[in-house]
Amino acid sequence: VARPASGVDYKTAFLFPGQGAQTVGMCKELTDECPAAKELFEKASGILGYDLLDRCVNGPKELLDTTAVSQPAIFVSSMAAVEKLKQDEGDSAVEKATVAMGLSLGEYSALCFAGALDFEDGVRITKARGEAMQAAADAVESSMVSVIGLDSAKTEELCKKASEDSGKKVQIANYLCKGNYTVSGDKEACAKLAEIAKPEFKARMAVPLAVAGAFHTDFMAPAVDKLKEALKSADIKSPRIPVVSNVDSAPHSDPAEIRDILAKQVTAPVRWEQQMKAMVDSGAFEKGYELGPGKVIAGIMKRIDKAAAGNITNVTA
Repeated sequence: VARPASGVDYKTAFLFPGQGAQTVGMCKELTDECPAAKELFEKASGILGYDLLDRCVNGPKELLDTTAVSQPAIFVSSMAAVEKLKQDEGDSAVEKATVAMGLSLGEYSALCFAGALDFEDGVRITKARGEAMQAAADAVESSMVSVIGLDSAKTEELCKKASEDSGKKVQIANYLCKGNYTVSGDKEACAKLAEIAKPEFKARMAVPLAVAGAFHTDFMAPAVDKLKEALKSADIKSPRIPVVSNVDSAPHSDPAEIRDILAKQVTAPVRWEQQMKAMVDSGAFEKGYELGPGKVIAGIMKRIDKAAAGNITNVTA
């Protein structure tokens, strides 16, 4: 249920995209025009041990799309977009933010933006998270499918039927907006789901996604310990503005709680639809910024509330 989170002022929301938003060529203009953005890439490359900007600008696509590379790439691109906004509109534009949220990986960008996580730690953690999720995905045959044209209850029924028919597990991983849910699970169950979605459940489309594996399910459990280790060594502070979590649609200010919720996030469904609805239903939302590659978040918002989507400005990496 979408209830506005208590103690959150949704007036000016800074929103950050997740994995899948990356494209080869991203950040070229941004880093040409904004020296502070370029500097972030140089810092990140030093930590990662490879030229991250080169991978963003020149690819190849197969490499940029790997979980291990795309996670730090999107995190750094989003933080670079924040620098571009500061350069174009001054620090005051950023200081107006009253809440921050990020889709899956984007939650790390939101926490960094809100001062809970410093940039270097963010690079280290997204690197560790990407590598750990890649390893968990490589260990078992799993995948994800985008289901278009069904509501959440019908999508849950579809998952149940595909699980029964295949004898393997598949479940909703990303609640994006009505008519757009990502499911995640065993490869056989995902194949069965894609096969029966249209004829038996009248879905408009069921599109297998080019991701490493079943993110936001128990298939990612092997990644949790490595992520917990990276989170433990990071200096996490209380954020200066609320950061609403994907896991429970609530803000968390205690650093131990933030670590805990980020570890849970890898195996828990992303409740983005609930977060966005709560923001709109609060009646307080006036302005949003989408910071990072692509326009995924504004696109989802169009399906939730057209008027609200019109108030989101893209600061594209």
